[in-house]
Amino acid sequence: MPNTNSDIWLSGAFAVVITDFMVYPFDTLKTRLQSPDYATVYKDATTGQIKRGVLFKGLYQGVGSVVLATIPASGAFFTTYEASKQALTHLFTKTTTTTNQTQSQTQKTTTLPTPLLHSLASCTAEAVSCFILTPAEVLKQNAQIVTSTSTSTSTSTSTSTSTGAAKPKNLTLTILHRFRHRPWKLWSGYTALLGRNLPFTGIQFPIFEFVRGKVVAYRAGTHPEHDVNGGIVERVCVTGVAGSVAGTVSSVVTTPIDVVKTRMMLAATETAEPQKRAGAWAVGREVYGKEGVKGLFRGGALRAFWTAISFGIYLSMYEGGKVYLGSRRGEREREKQKARDDEEGAPL
Repeated sequence: MPNTNSDIWLSGAFAVVITDFMVYPFDTLKTRLQSPDYATVYKDATTGQIKRGVLFKGLYQGVGSVVLATIPASGAFFTTYEASKQALTHLFTKTTTTTNQTQSQTQKTTTLPTPLLHSLASCTAEAVSCFILTPAEVLKQNAQIVTSTSTSTSTSTSTSTSTGAAKPKNLTLTILHRFRHRPWKLWSGYTALLGRNLPFTGIQFPIFEFVRGKVVAYRAGTHPEHDVNGGIVERVCVTGVAGSVAGTVSSVVTTPIDVVKTRMMLAATETAEPQKRAGAWAVGREVYGKEGVKGLFRGGALRAFWTAISFGIYLSMYEGGKVYLGSRRGEREREKQKARDDEEGAPL
C-alpha cells in the first residue's frame, strides 16, 4: 500500500533517533580530530601522544540538540525527496503513442537520466533539511570540543562577575547562552554544511538507488522464491547493504568539505567581527596551507567507517518502518472494509 507523508515522517524520525544515538560517539571523535586545537588540546605537547582521557571523554556531549533537530530535519528530507522524485519523474516523462494495424501502444520514457533525477531530488531535499539542522550542528560541534578545563575556565570567568553562580549542568544550554545576543550566528556554516551535504547527498542517493536496484535484480535472478520488493526482511537487508556502499563512497569524497564545515562552525562562538570572518574557500586554503592534503582529509577514515554503518542502519530502518506502517495501515483498511461488508450483508 502506498505510504502517506505521516508514514514517511514517522519512519524517518524513528530511524534518525536510533542511528544518532548509535553513531554519535564516532561523530564526536571526528569533530575533535578536525578541530584546529587538536594538536594542543588532545595531544601531549612533549611526547606527541594522544591524551586518551581527554579525546575519549564526554563522547555524548551535545547529543540533545542534534536529536531534537534531526527529527524534523529527517522528516523534511524524506518527504521532500519523495515528492521531488515523483514531481521530476512526471515532469521529465514523455508519453509516445504508436499505432499499428491492430492496436495502439502507449510508451512512457524518461528524458532525464535516472541518476541525475535522483541527484536533483536529493539535493532539493537536503537544502530544506540543512536549514533546520544547521543551528543544532553549531551547538553540537561546539559542545563536542568542550573539555573539563575549558568548562572550568569559562565557569570561573562567569563566577567572577556573578558571585555564587553555579556551574551549568546542561552543556547545550551553556553553548546556546553564548548566542543570546547573536542568534543569527546559529546559522554559521550553513553554506559549508550545504556545500558538504549537497555533493554528499547528490553522490550518495544515485549510488544507493543504483546498488539497491542491482542487488534486487541479482536476488530476483538467483533466488526467485524470495519476495525482495514485498518482504520486510529482504527490503531492510537490501537497503542496508546499498546504503553502506553509498555512504562509504560519498563520505570519502566529501571529507575536505566536512573539515571546512567543522572549522567554520567551531569558529561561530568567537568574538571576531562579522567582516573578519573567513569564508569556506578561505578556510579551506588555510587548512591546506598549514596542514596540507592530510589536514583536509583528517578524520576521513573514521567518517567513512561510521557513515557506512549509520547510513546503512538509517535507511534500512527507514525502509522497514515504511513497509511496516504501510502494511499495518493496509490491514486496518481491509478490516474496516470487511466490517462494512458484513454490516451490509447482515439480515434486517
